[in-house]
Amino acid sequence: MNKIFKILPFLLLTVIGCKAQDKETSDFIPKGYVEFEKYFGDLNKDGQDDCVIVIKQTDTNNIVTNRFDKKVDRNRRGIIVLFKNGKGFELADKNYNCFSSENEDGGVYFSPDLWIEIKNEKLYVHYGHGRYGYWEYTFRFQNSNFELIGYDSSSNRGPVTSTETSINFLTKKKLIKENTNENAEGGDEIFKETWNNIEIENLIKLSEIKDFDELDMYNY
Repeated sequence: MNKIFKILPFLLLTVIGCKAQDKETSDFIPKGYVEFEKYFGDLNKDGQDDCVIVIKQTDTNNIVTNRFDKKVDRNRRGIIVLFKNGKGFELADKNYNCFSSENEDGGVYFSPDLWIEIKNEKLYVHYGHGRYGYWEYTFRFQNSNFELIGYDSSSNRGPVTSTETSINFLTKKKLIKENTNENAEGGDEIFKETWNNIEIENLIKLSEIKDFDELDMYNY
């Protein structure tokens, strides 16, 4: 009988430990938020599909009437990164409010579309702005955080690319390509390349970005 009582605590801890590891992706969504989008791919080079969840707040106070007298949901969005661990997932990084609502007023322009991509063990935060171009942030898991290691953008005039910018925060180099063909119709641009060094002491962490809309890459 004494042996049974000695074994029971060990069995109980084992069961609790298994349940703690076997978490589903939905278990990490905080109260007051819902899943907006979900992506899968390997982010830590272990051959397993990790998960990135874009979440959205559900505060009814942020449902407002826009300038077209239409009710829109202006709740902000955030991101949760989960690593596959055994049969479940574990939290790798999070930022609950770093993205604006998909219903923001773009003024005379439409608001850019946000999407996430997982490729080559890196996390890409991409903003597409139709014929006006795009900008994209590249994150990699290192030093126990997802850190910003690259930035790329394209400024377009319809099908014609006016400028392209690429920043490598690891090598501290920036490349700017400017189209010099004023008669370009798209695909026939002639680019002038300019390389510059940038100054940065500490890489930007995904968890510390308050608002991607205010993440000014012109500082580099």
